[in-house]
Amino acid sequence: MPTISIKIPLLKPTKKKQHMYEQMTRLNTDFSNWLVSYEGLSKATSKVYSECSDEKLPSAVVNQTIRDVKSKVKNQQAKLFRRLWCEYNNQNCRFQQENGLYKVSFPTQEKRIGVPLDVRDFHRPWLDKLLKGEVKQGTTKLHEKKGRWFVTVSLSYEVEEVKVPTEKVMGIDLGLNYLAVATIGTHATFYSGKQVAYVRRRYRAKRKKLGNLKKLNAIQTLNQKESRWMKNHNHQLSRQLINLAIRHGVTTIRMEDLTGIRMRRNSKEAGRTLHSWAFYQLQTLIQYKAEMAGIVVEYVNPTYTSQTCKCGHCDKQNRNRHVFRCLSCGYQTHSDVNAGINISKAISGISSKKSVA
Repeated sequence: MPTISIKIPLLKPTKKKQHMYEQMTRLNTDFSNWLVSYEGLSKATSKVYSECSDEKLPSAVVNQTIRDVKSKVKNQQAKLFRRLWCEYNNQNCRFQQENGLYKVSFPTQEKRIGVPLDVRDFHRPWLDKLLKGEVKQGTTKLHEKKGRWFVTVSLSYEVEEVKVPTEKVMGIDLGLNYLAVATIGTHATFYSGKQVAYVRRRYRAKRKKLGNLKKLNAIQTLNQKESRWMKNHNHQLSRQLINLAIRHGVTTIRMEDLTGIRMRRNSKEAGRTLHSWAFYQLQTLIQYKAEMAGIVVEYVNPTYTSQTCKCGHCDKQNRNRHVFRCLSCGYQTHSDVNAGINISKAISGISSKKSVA
């Protein structure tokens, strides 16, 4: 079942409430770090909080934090949390609408409170579906950014199956010169990487200059700005790819499983540039937007996708940068188009390393 997270600002919370949210965040972070080294973590319940602090923290938050820390310690070997926001499950956090105003209610240190939301147009359809029971509510996180407080709620939804006469597959090959090459049959669409390369070079030059001046805080701010730009670019690119798939009636999108791609690059500079661009982020955005459109996403093994011809001949020398020319049959095309076609056909098989939600 696909899941989407929507981030909604709280509508002008009072200074008193903001102070309370900050205090709850501090207590929750301290508790999470205490839990990491707690010997009885695997069997911990909300009762252990009293061993950590005498200050109040809602049991709903305590229980959710215990679950989160257990998961993070098990899967990520977490040793320290710089900040762990308070989270609520669907039983402790409720959304409602009164007189045209959307509200969210959750337990706090004092009591359960209802907080009005600053709802935008793109929030309304999802909140209306939630209130009608058409989507399933997951966890809700209370967090702050640049002085504003938000709730981010995860929503799971069913996708109606679209019955089509035949399966139509799009293969997407990701790269540097072309960020994406989408192939449907023998038809290919190219998405240039020139703008991204230029922007990243510009940011790299700025970082080098700031580094020489020892301005570390400015470098961190610049990194965040670059990350936001890249995420926005990936959002736009993923939307273009999904719109292309919808126009052509695509039922399945296939991409390479890029697990461990950092280790597969020999050139130091190429590897840095490749890894600095958010391939995994782009794939994630493509996947969730595809699922919303009822399109299946699969990941294929990347082995030999760029070296194999449609005739079956596989040789490293078949590819010379942007040109693919088969040494056996003479077939010639753009190397990224050939790779995209092979990805769409999953010639190396479907990947077992990466699960598809």
